[in-house]
Amino acid sequence: MVLIPSGFPLFSIDKRNAAAFAYSQLQSLNFSAHCEAATAIRAALLIQRWYRQYAARLEIRRRCTWNIFQSIEYAGEQDQIKLYNFFGFLMDHFTPASTERNLISHIFRKNEFCHDTEWERYFCYKSIEVTDSYTGPHLTFPMTFCGVLKLVEAIKHKQQLHARYVLQLFGETWRLLRIFPNINQISAYQNKQITICGDLHGQLEDLLLIFYKNGLPSPEKPYVFNGDFVDRGKNSLEILLILFGFLLVYPNDVHLNRGNHEDHIVNLRYGFTKEVLGKYRVHGKKILKLLQKIFSWLPLATVIDNKVLIVHGGISDTTDLDAIARVDRHKYGSALRLPKPTKHAVNGSKTQTIHNREACGPVEGRRRVCSLTNYSSGPTHRQDLPRRSLNNEQLNWSLEKELKKRRRLAGFDQSYGELKKSDCDSDLESGERTETDVGEWKQIVDVLWSDPMAQNGCIPNEVRGGGCYWGPDVTEEVLGRHNLQLLIRSHECKQDGYEFCHNRRVLTIFSASNYYEVGSNRGAYIRMGPDLVPHFIQYQASRTCRELTLRQSVGWTERSALRALREQLFIHRSDLISAFQELDPNNKGMISLMHWASATEKVLNLGLPWRVLRPQLVSSTQYGMVDYQQWIRELSITEPKQEISDNSILETMYKNHSNLETIFRIIDTDHSGLISFEEFRQTWKLLSSHLQTEISDKAIADLAQSIDFNKDGVIDINEFMEAFRLVDISAHT
Repeated sequence: MVLIPSGFPLFSIDKRNAAAFAYSQLQSLNFSAHCEAATAIRAALLIQRWYRQYAARLEIRRRCTWNIFQSIEYAGEQDQIKLYNFFGFLMDHFTPASTERNLISHIFRKNEFCHDTEWERYFCYKSIEVTDSYTGPHLTFPMTFCGVLKLVEAIKHKQQLHARYVLQLFGETWRLLRIFPNINQISAYQNKQITICGDLHGQLEDLLLIFYKNGLPSPEKPYVFNGDFVDRGKNSLEILLILFGFLLVYPNDVHLNRGNHEDHIVNLRYGFTKEVLGKYRVHGKKILKLLQKIFSWLPLATVIDNKVLIVHGGISDTTDLDAIARVDRHKYGSALRLPKPTKHAVNGSKTQTIHNREACGPVEGRRRVCSLTNYSSGPTHRQDLPRRSLNNEQLNWSLEKELKKRRRLAGFDQSYGELKKSDCDSDLESGERTETDVGEWKQIVDVLWSDPMAQNGCIPNEVRGGGCYWGPDVTEEVLGRHNLQLLIRSHECKQDGYEFCHNRRVLTIFSASNYYEVGSNRGAYIRMGPDLVPHFIQYQASRTCRELTLRQSVGWTERSALRALREQLFIHRSDLISAFQELDPNNKGMISLMHWASATEKVLNLGLPWRVLRPQLVSSTQYGMVDYQQWIRELSITEPKQEISDNSILETMYKNHSNLETIFRIIDTDHSGLISFEEFRQTWKLLSSHLQTEISDKAIADLAQSIDFNKDGVIDINEFMEAFRLVDISAHT
């Protein structure tokens, strides 16, 4: 059958040509269809090319944003370590009678109650009454699964646990942690997966989401939490209560590694100290002191089936897991400074070093030493600890008896009430640091603070100020020496929640989503079965973030990062002007973009791509030149309305806002939130010594009087910090 188009003259077609005509029509239709298909393909390619360019631009913006947040974060960590090193210098070089030395000496006394036989009474919860008005959960001990479930539900509903129960739970946790080795050995049994979580940083919403998606800890669902439970977020204390609660119920199946933020000196700067004191004004100091002890007893690493090493930060070219297994970890309440040297007893012409473990009896009495290469030689292991369950409250093998034994060997009597003179937690008073002391300290600092790098080698981590950067060759050497196949670490926020490096031999896992800003990153955790292959589960806890498109998410995060960066530019404006003027010898007020970028980096030292960021920071340029005077005026950060005779003190305040708050909290030993005018003066003297600058007493006095709003002769720290808070005008217009 031949189809003739409508309107075509039939007389012009005979039967002989009908087939030829039909064939030609089909060819024409095929050509038309081919053209349409080609046009569609070209359109698809154009759309695909446009989308790739669009996605690439978004990715560039996201990476620049990421670099801004991370650079500012690491600069803050570096400042904290420099400040603490300055305090250490005062302790080492100032005379005992020095006012400056006395001001900060208490932060170096690791346990100021250790010499007092009544120290356990100080931490004792029994004298704290639970009144009838308390509506939160009532805990019973030993902790049960039902008990910890009640605790989790109460925390979900924002109920605050009574201080009595907080101290009791933390006290039980400290007693349990003392019998754990430095390196926990665990196994991935058949049909049982181990869940590994990275940094949580006080973000309770992330922890609860992990439990919702993955299930609660249990013998069938063991967990490893890889440090940095606290700081920055607002619910660090609640996270500790939940994790320690599950640890008490399942000591074989919940494993907690120490992070670099489990450190009372770091907590002074990054919010945990302030959080605890804000929630528990009466008993907050006791809670912090007890947590200081707990942090020092957290294990340093976990090893799965002798093949997968889990540490918070990383390794260095000197990392030796057998040495780490032998370290007396409790000596390092803060890893930012070497502990006090070992005590020497002189016997005639010979000097004997009395080590902690010798003063306390056998090493096994302090803790079970775990060797990676031969860990079965120890007397017991964590897997030998008794299991507790809801259906079996009676322990088949008494943990309480083991605790009594350990504590007796450590110098406690059977009533747990007195601490003998041989107590191993006591501070060592005199002597010289040995190479062993320095070596042990370096082992701990490296596993808590280090980061991987792409290049071979091992160099000091000057960006953070602690630990090292290590390369792929170091990974291969250390893992090969210990017959390991994978290193899992945390410590660094990753946009996708995880990241492989070093030929997939190093894996970073980070579990705090929206860490820098809503939409800035996903959180993730790992499931690992007997095959030891990591499987990743990603999430974002914020509902707001899940409702944003990619473009909205990047834009939101970018605006937040630029606000933070403009704040840094504003507080360094005097230094920036000086740097620009050096490049403008004729005083024209104009410098090139290249000079603008190099001078800005020289002042802020953040390692950012300033020329890429220029369109977001500089509103206009003329022929590749920047009017730097106009640009400084356009920075949209306003300053506080303080009438101070010396403007240099304002500049110092802006640049060292966090340092000042840290010093205030150190000097405010009673945690009252108030400091006297004299303490305020000494605070500024300390800061000026640290910065090697001169600030006159009159300028300090003027500042103190101007911020004493109620004229009561003391300064409220929180009001002081708020008075000098920098405000981004553009965020309110």
